[in-house]
Amino acid sequence: MNIEEAQSIDEALLIDLLNTTPMVEDQPIDLLADDTGGRDWLSARGGTGSAEELRVSRAVRDDLQRVVRGATSPSSLSKYLDGLSRVPVLTDDALDWVLQVAEDRRLASRIVLAWAGIRESVPGALRPCANDECRLFLLDRSRAGTARWCSMATCGNKMKARRHRARAAGG
Repeated sequence: MNIEEAQSIDEALLIDLLNTTPMVEDQPIDLLADDTGGRDWLSARGGTGSAEELRVSRAVRDDLQRVVRGATSPSSLSKYLDGLSRVPVLTDDALDWVLQVAEDRRLASRIVLAWAGIRESVPGALRPCANDECRLFLLDRSRAGTARWCSMATCGNKMKARRHRARAAGG
């Protein structure tokens, strides 16, 4: 797997983790709240599924959500990179970079590195949905960089309908 493919996978993992606290039928839920379900969620995404990995994943998710919303400083994420190193490994096909970090911290480290890569390469593209009633995040890769909603089919339509009703009631 080349570095671009790995970055794409880690970006998807980042969005998946950020979006583990959605609203369902107007109620907030946490897909990682249940220990068994949380460990299964991690295992399905290449993690160990251990209790420690789940603890670290919940913490990095909560910290990243605050950082992306602008409620806290990005420096709060540095603890997830403690002891991390990238080591070059030459294979028959290419040069690969291998993360060296405790196994139960690997997913959290990859996610923070993906966040940092997005912040550097496409500043402002990772953001919360513009629907205040939504708790999801989006990664805007559009050319104009103007995406506002996690989904046009759900939040986009809701917000447009609200604006239309407000204009109609005011006019």
